[in-house]
Amino acid sequence: MAILGSIIKGAIDLRGSLTSETSPREEQRNVLNNLLETAKNTAFGKYYAFEKILESEDVSKSFNQAIPFHDYNKMKEEWWCRVIDGVEDITWPGKPSYFALSSGTTGKESKRIPVTSAMIDAIKAAGVQQVGALSNFNLEPDFFEKEIMMLGSSTDLSERGEFLEGEISGITASNIPFWFKGYYKPGEDIAKIDDWDERVQTIAERAKTWDIGALSGIPSWMELMMKKVIEYHNAETIHDVWPNLQVYTSGGVAFQPYEKSFDLILSKPITVIDTYLASEGFIAFQQRPETTSMKLVTDNGIYFEFVPFKPEYILEDGSLSQDAPALTLDEVELEQDYALIISTVAGAWRYLIGDTIAFTDIERAEIIITGRTKFFLNVVGSQLSVNKMDVALREMEQKFDIEIPEFTLAALNIDGEFYHHWYLGTEAKVDAAEISEALDTALKNANKNYKVARSKALKGVKVTTISPNVFYDWNASNKKKGGQVKMARVMKEEKFKEWEAFVKNI
Repeated sequence: MAILGSIIKGAIDLRGSLTSETSPREEQRNVLNNLLETAKNTAFGKYYAFEKILESEDVSKSFNQAIPFHDYNKMKEEWWCRVIDGVEDITWPGKPSYFALSSGTTGKESKRIPVTSAMIDAIKAAGVQQVGALSNFNLEPDFFEKEIMMLGSSTDLSERGEFLEGEISGITASNIPFWFKGYYKPGEDIAKIDDWDERVQTIAERAKTWDIGALSGIPSWMELMMKKVIEYHNAETIHDVWPNLQVYTSGGVAFQPYEKSFDLILSKPITVIDTYLASEGFIAFQQRPETTSMKLVTDNGIYFEFVPFKPEYILEDGSLSQDAPALTLDEVELEQDYALIISTVAGAWRYLIGDTIAFTDIERAEIIITGRTKFFLNVVGSQLSVNKMDVALREMEQKFDIEIPEFTLAALNIDGEFYHHWYLGTEAKVDAAEISEALDTALKNANKNYKVARSKALKGVKVTTISPNVFYDWNASNKKKGGQVKMARVMKEEKFKEWEAFVKNI
C-alpha cells in the first residue's frame, strides 16, 4: 500500500475541504488595495498618488483613470531602467531578487522583467493551490509517491551585477521548497546544464533510474524530450520507460494542438492539466477535470484588468491605445476576447502581458488563452485570432487524419492582392491544394469576418507542409531551445521572408 501517498493525498483532500469559498471579485478588490498600500511610497506610487487612489470611493475606477497602460518598452524606459541599474523603491519596495529573461515569441533580444521576493512567494503559493486542486482529479494514492519531471530552462542562473537572471522556469525551479526536492527530476545537477540538447541527452541516459509519475513543461519541448528518451531506450512509447506516468501539466501555450502527436508516444491515457505561468507571474491553472479552462489566481499578488480585443484598440505593434476601455472582473462577458492587463507584486502596473484570453465561466473566473496581441491577423479585415486558427487546424487534423502540432502564417501582398500563406508542421503526406481549400472553407464557416474578407480583398490561401522539426530548428537558431521559447504563429512580411529562406536552406 502507498502509505506516504495516502497521507499526502489525505492532506490535499483535507486542505481542499477546508478552503473557504470566496468571491474572485472580492479577492481582486483586496489584491488591488494591498498592491497600492504596499507600493504607495515607491517612486511609481508617489508619482501616481496611490494614497489618493486608496482614499477614493471606487478604488478600481480611480486606479483605472490615474495610470496609463504600460507595455514592456514603456515600463522599462520610464521605470524599470532604474530598477535594472539597482536603484531601490522604484515600482516596488526594495530591489528585485531576480530578473526573468523573456524573448517570448517575437525577437532575439531578451526582456528583463523584475522578479521580487514577493513574486517568488506568490508563485509558490499558487503552486500550492494547484497541488491542492489535484484532489479534484481522482488520482490514486500511489501517484503522490512518484517523481515529477519539470522540463524548463537551466537553473544555472547568470550573474549580472548584484542580480541573478534567467528564464522564469529556471528561477522557479531554483526556488523549489526543500520538501519537494526528493520528488523533483531531473534534479539540480542536470537542471543546471545550459545546453538543451546535452540536458535532454543526460535525461535520456538516466531516465530508467527514475519513477516518473508527472511531467511539467511546454508541450513542444516536452514532446521532443520524450521522443529522445524513447529513441535512446529503443522503446515503443514513453510508458515503456516510465510505466507510472499519469499526469502532464502543460504550460505557456494551449495543449490541444499537441494532443494527437502526444497520443502517438503514449500507450495509455494520461491526465492533462493546463497551467499559465508567465515571466510576469503565475496567472492561472486548471482547477477541475470537467473543463480544460483555467482558474485565474485572483487572491495572490496579481490584479487583473481586461481590454476588449477589438481592432480599434490594438495598435500596429500590438500595444494598446490609451483610449481603450479596461474592464474589471465585475464587467467581463463570456466568450469575448480580451487583452490581459496585470498589476503585480513585482512592480508591473497596468501591464500588457501580450496574451489574449476569453472567459468560459465568470463566477469561477475560468479562462482559456486565445492568442497573442501581436499574432492577431487583421489584414483586409480577416480578424483571425490564434484561437480561431487552432480550431480550424483541429478540424484539418480530423478531416485528413493527421497531426499538426506547429504552424505559422503571414499575410502577403503579391502584385497588389493579399494572400494568407500557411506553413503547417506535419509529418504526413497531404495534398497542399486540397488542405488549402479545406482550411479556407473551415475558416469561412467559423469566422464571418474572414468570410467577408475572402469575398473582397483577401484573394486566397496557400499552404506549405513541412516537418514540425523545422519549427524547432528555427526557434533554436533564433533563441535557445527549450524553456519558455514558443513559436510565432503570425509573422510580418519581412520576418516571413527570413522564415522562408530558412526553410529552403534547412
